[in-house]
Amino acid sequence: MKQSLTIGWLYPELMNIYGDRGNVIVLQKRCEWRGINAQVLQLNVGFDERALEKCDIILMGGAQDKQQEAVAKDLFEKQSILKAKIERNTPGLYICGAYQMLGNYYQEANGHKIPGLKIFDLYTENPGEKAKRLIGNVITECKLIDQKLIGFENHGGRTFLGKNLTAFGKVVKGFGNNAKDGGEGGVYKNSIGTYLHGPLLPKNPLLADYLICKALKNKYGKDIKLAKLDDIFAEQARIAIAKRLGIAI
Repeated sequence: MKQSLTIGWLYPELMNIYGDRGNVIVLQKRCEWRGINAQVLQLNVGFDERALEKCDIILMGGAQDKQQEAVAKDLFEKQSILKAKIERNTPGLYICGAYQMLGNYYQEANGHKIPGLKIFDLYTENPGEKAKRLIGNVITECKLIDQKLIGFENHGGRTFLGKNLTAFGKVVKGFGNNAKDGGEGGVYKNSIGTYLHGPLLPKNPLLADYLICKALKNKYGKDIKLAKLDDIFAEQARIAIAKRLGIAI
């Protein structure tokens, strides 16, 4: 039986400031190269929430505040179905603004709290304009795939994880969630929240394969071993970036 996966890309018209299209392309092509049919659903503001039920993998990126406000209003109307998908182990990658939005709240510098979707047990605080922005290349140790990940972060908010969330990675170089506790991102079931972009998956194709494997198991009820691909150029790029940062990977 030919396998197939549906990739749901949430709000590509508004939440695509960090090259998130690259993550979608990598997932789609790495499926196709293995003979797995991969369909991409672009789910923009006002989409029929029933389309989300069809998705085997969910991706959502970041944006500026104005765009995130429009998305938040729409997504709150679909909160229950997104939460149900995440609880049923649908793999997902939620980057920067999307990562924050899935948390309990975002506290502005003046103390005002903007409610989140309360799907991830976390909160984010904005320390104000005088605080240092967390920006630059990042290297983290990721236990999910037993590999150091390469990424880029650019965020002012500081995110703190609750008891029901584990860190996505341990910071080797860079700032991570809050520049204090050494953690980067958060993992809940098969969903990943992270500040790593640039985009993330082209730099770390094994993470793309992790998401594909989880999606196939979730859909077909069994572990499916993926055919090995030639990732020599991606690995050379990873090594070169890490070398510039003085880290061996």
